[in-house]
Amino acid sequence: MQFELKSKDAQSKARAGVITTDHGKIETPIFMPVGTVGTVKGVHQTELKDEINPDIILGNTYHLYLRPKTQILEKAGGLHKFMNWDRNILTDSGGYQVYSLSGRRKIKEEGVKFKSHIDGSYHTFTPENVMEIQRTIGADIIMAFDECTPYPCEYNYAKRSMHMTHRWLKRCITHLDKTPLKYDYNQTFFPIVQGSTYKDLRKQSAEFIASVGAEGNAIGGLSVGEPAEEMYEMTDIVTAILPEDKPRYLMGVGTPINILENIALGIDMFDCVMPTRNARNGMLFTAYGSINIKNKKWEDDFSAIDDMAITFVDTQYSKAYLRHLFASNELLGKQIASIHNLGFYLWLVREARKHILAGDFTEWKNIMVNQMNNRL
Repeated sequence: MQFELKSKDAQSKARAGVITTDHGKIETPIFMPVGTVGTVKGVHQTELKDEINPDIILGNTYHLYLRPKTQILEKAGGLHKFMNWDRNILTDSGGYQVYSLSGRRKIKEEGVKFKSHIDGSYHTFTPENVMEIQRTIGADIIMAFDECTPYPCEYNYAKRSMHMTHRWLKRCITHLDKTPLKYDYNQTFFPIVQGSTYKDLRKQSAEFIASVGAEGNAIGGLSVGEPAEEMYEMTDIVTAILPEDKPRYLMGVGTPINILENIALGIDMFDCVMPTRNARNGMLFTAYGSINIKNKKWEDDFSAIDDMAITFVDTQYSKAYLRHLFASNELLGKQIASIHNLGFYLWLVREARKHILAGDFTEWKNIMVNQMNNRL
């Protein structure tokens, strides 16, 4: 993997760059649609590629391991071939899913024993087997196995967890070096900064992660319920330490406003279920604020969903029709809203990139944050 910085904003830490892997170029800042089980929910690959047009999507190690199972993915020749996607894929390591299964898992130094949410069967994730699983899934960028701490989190727990994440990282690297590639392209490994919302722990973790010398770095354990200001403060501390010549990925973030504020703090890569999850509940994001399409006020509004016409659905359907689909619980409504939201998220990061390159990012960002804060 290569990373080239193209431009830096004079008034913030925002950067525009290009990541190049064997599956093509990723222009940053970038948002990665979440394709948890080898599908971005409610969206065909054709729409994903032609309308939403991301350079990279995300898959989930925990979910893919349980279903369809790694042996099926290996038979298929990896996730790219299985889902017919010829662009980049990043897989998270399952650490966050394990965190979210709080009642169904036990964390020990060796690894994590957990109960499948599908059939109740028991499984164990260790730094070693998670590396093997990600080799088999075959994503272009793979993540270290870590523990994602909850919020709020007691200081001593956060500290112990962070040190365990660092020890696990060493085990990941040792095992990855001995585990050959499965397919005819390279994979890039990102470690993860932890430390909850404690400045000294975040600083310590960022320094440790930076010392590893990986080709890219991630920040985990944020967007787990902490106030946005705390998220920004932690991000700011970490990006000041992580090397400037490597891409930085903030995991699981966030709202359109969160994304712009974190771009300003030096983040290059984002992922979040919010555009699709909120879409399925009738929440649309636009450049002028958010729309709850289920509200009665849209019942006889025959104007286009979004005059910006980022994707075909924005002008092909009216707000009244989309509201009708939600009122009737028709699947098409969720699909339309998902395509719209993902299209908007990709437009937003690409627009941010344009303004970084043009030199007026901060001014534009402040206007956008103000606009998007409205409920329409």
